[in-house]
Amino acid sequence: MIDTRRLRTLRAVADHGTVTAAAAALHLTPSAVSQQLVALEHEVGHRLFTRDGRGVRLTAVGKIMLGHANEVLAQLERAEAEVAAYTTGEAGEVTVACFATAISATLSPAIAALRTTAPGLRVRVLDAEGDHSLAMLLDGGADLAVTVEYRGAPDASDRRLWRSPLYSEPFDLVLPEGHPLAGSATLVSLASETWIGPYPGNPVHDVITFACQQAGFTPNLVHCSDDFRAVVALVGAGAGVALVPRLALRDMAAPGVVVRHTPGPERRVFAAVRRGSEAHPLLRPLLWALRTVAGSLGSR
Repeated sequence: MIDTRRLRTLRAVADHGTVTAAAAALHLTPSAVSQQLVALEHEVGHRLFTRDGRGVRLTAVGKIMLGHANEVLAQLERAEAEVAAYTTGEAGEVTVACFATAISATLSPAIAALRTTAPGLRVRVLDAEGDHSLAMLLDGGADLAVTVEYRGAPDASDRRLWRSPLYSEPFDLVLPEGHPLAGSATLVSLASETWIGPYPGNPVHDVITFACQQAGFTPNLVHCSDDFRAVVALVGAGAGVALVPRLALRDMAAPGVVVRHTPGPERRVFAAVRRGSEAHPLLRPLLWALRTVAGSLGSR
């Protein structure tokens, strides 16, 4: 009989690429993870991983087992959801990993609405960028992630996840008030400018870089901050120009800058849960509230 805990360990090591990283995600010691893998290989009767530099990679049998592990773990999520539904599931806590702009624009209003529609539901919020929130979800550190499409992200066909689209958010150009192109700037007209934006690794950095490359140039990113208020403040100080998600600019005091709506990139925001848990009675009302708030963003 294969222990499902070892299937979770298998998936974590496959996701993170090293025993040490998987151990950190699972809150175990590396030796405990190694023991779990050895035991699983004994149960299966085949090697599941081979060394690959400093990490490990799945063998052919390991890939077969990973596919089955994803299905088994999704079915366990469904079982938990049905049991919770049977026992009413009217009260409990849900942990949400969500990036800062979406916390303000969608998650906070959704939590406010749930006080009336699902008063027994407690929502614990963890501020996490999109590339971190999905890892937290898959590792069990969160029950739901609000995240964005980004390079290298699991796609819609990933059998580990169930996704619900929320909204698409355009980016606006932000320029110093006295800039010569403040009244007519386009992305390509700013090719030679100094740029301000998030650090590499932040999904927004990828969106901005790709958009500029599509326009025919690589942005000269001199100043870096993952805080959009800091980015806009630097623009206002004349340090450069920026592309900023529109919702991040909403209600932001932005002295000394001009914001230009111009054709450019968008980021697609979605909610994700582990496949099989989408029917959980604690997640259903939260997903509904997020979709409702997201649907109203265009009218705000």
